[in-house]
Amino acid sequence: MCYNLNSAVEEICIEIEDPSDNAHVIYTTRRLAAQAGFNETMQVLIATAASELSTNIIRYAKKGKVTLKIIQDINSKGIEIIAQDKGPGIDNINQAMQEHFSTGNGLGLGLPSVQRIMDEFDIQSKLNHGTCIIGRKWRKNARN
Repeated sequence: MCYNLNSAVEEICIEIEDPSDNAHVIYTTRRLAAQAGFNETMQVLIATAASELSTNIIRYAKKGKVTLKIIQDINSKGIEIIAQDKGPGIDNINQAMQEHFSTGNGLGLGLPSVQRIMDEFDIQSKLNHGTCIIGRKWRKNARN
């Protein structure tokens, strides 16, 4: 587990090596989402997205890291989730983003759900080198 607290923007990096690390991801994501001003419903949804990404690291890559940041632009605050691993990578990202597709005997709803929850979503993956997924959620009511 590594912590990097910036002065202007809080950033926390959680090493993922054991399924129990997911509880830390959920707790920390909710705490940062609250600090960014999200209501409780959004805190739970954002933590669900972070949990899904953390679970995928354990399931497919065995270890990696989740970095959580409070982000800010001119109009709003938000939260950024970066999930990185050096696992086997995703062979076909378009297929992986389809509902009910899974190579790990799961329901195949995780990545599409993360994309629906977050405002911005990006996957970069290379076979046998790993995967990096970035999701950002912005507070809508603070943009006006």
